[in-house]
Amino acid sequence: MNRFVDVLIVGSGVSGLYCGLNLRDDLNILIVCKDKLNCSNTYLAQGGISMAKGIDDIPLFVSDTLKAGKYENDLEAVNVLAAESVYNINNLIEMGLEFDRNEDGSLNFTKEGAHSISRIVHTKDNTGESTAKILIEKIKQKDNIHVYEDTFFVDIIEKDNKCIGAILIKENEQINVYAKTVVLATGGIGGLFNNSTNQKILTGDGIATAIKHNIELKDVNYIQIHPTAFYEEGRNERRFLISESLRGEGGILTNINSKRFVNELLPRDVVSKAVYEQIKETETPYVYLDIRFLGEDYIKNRFSTIYEECLRRGTNITKEYIKVSPAQHFFMGGIKVNINSQTSMKNLYAVGETSCTGIHGANRLASNSLLEGLVFSRRAAHLINSTVDKQEIEVSTVEQLNKSIEEMVYENRNLVTGVIQEWGGKLDDQLLSCR
Repeated sequence: MNRFVDVLIVGSGVSGLYCGLNLRDDLNILIVCKDKLNCSNTYLAQGGISMAKGIDDIPLFVSDTLKAGKYENDLEAVNVLAAESVYNINNLIEMGLEFDRNEDGSLNFTKEGAHSISRIVHTKDNTGESTAKILIEKIKQKDNIHVYEDTFFVDIIEKDNKCIGAILIKENEQINVYAKTVVLATGGIGGLFNNSTNQKILTGDGIATAIKHNIELKDVNYIQIHPTAFYEEGRNERRFLISESLRGEGGILTNINSKRFVNELLPRDVVSKAVYEQIKETETPYVYLDIRFLGEDYIKNRFSTIYEECLRRGTNITKEYIKVSPAQHFFMGGIKVNINSQTSMKNLYAVGETSCTGIHGANRLASNSLLEGLVFSRRAAHLINSTVDKQEIEVSTVEQLNKSIEEMVYENRNLVTGVIQEWGGKLDDQLLSCR
């Protein structure tokens, strides 16, 4: 079966959905996702979204991002991120997203690790879910945007180093989608790990595609470990994230002997290393995070999702320590793109965690992930809007697939893990699952 569209977007996280919403209403757009529309890492994001607090804060925001990234960031991309942050947050507000506010109506900013000031907007502790719901609602209102859920992305269709479409499988049927432009928003690599805060379906499909087609990659050796995921003995499912915003509000990390061992607001890689050292020293697979002193009412209101999820797992965080340990959280590397999200292949864009804009360097600054998805997917959409009319849909012969989805997933896993290791990625053996 063949299908023809103007723009194909693979992925339904913040970057894929926001890209679609910023495309022209006269374009025929198809969004495909491996599971349901809400099954993305965006939906899981708790802490918030960074934004510059006015023009005067832009240099400091840039400085904080560079410092966290060990100055291996792309400076041009970081400047774009900071400069365009306010516009995109205001755009979400205009869409109807209700960020938490102070009594005077001003935005309530919180602080997270490696930020010099409080500049993170949030909706309690479920900012990603709130953002995703607004974007999904808007997508469903668009007559020109169609959605395929439960659809497996196999590969792009290439012709003379130009992307002309993609191969999909839906309900065991192969669908060859031909498009003027393709946008990969396929997410990160958390599904490759035993311990990850990510959705298990995220296995680096976009990265595998880039490897197959010699599309340029960048920084694939940089994988972020989050220091505080809820510890559950013997659990082999997605780890529940304990947001950095708890530490931003004053949460304290101690070892099992109640000894504080680190400045909780240092960059994530530093805090994770300190946690690992305590785990080794005390021969206990977790440390404690204490926020009890914040008060029951405040905790239940500000961190309602975390409170309820921890309670469901047997821990009342208003009265007890939270057992936490590190888990894979974010992929700083990916498909190399410019500030308009263009890859090294013509008519192919990459946005969100599958892309590498260079803003994160060696370590992502807290709450820059959703912002990156917003800023650079909008830039991609604007460039597509101005160039898509010059493109024509092309068709190429595509062979019928003779492999199962399971076989293709296995091959992709091996491709991605192999390339990360070739690049010298420092993968903790307890975290990485090479299947």
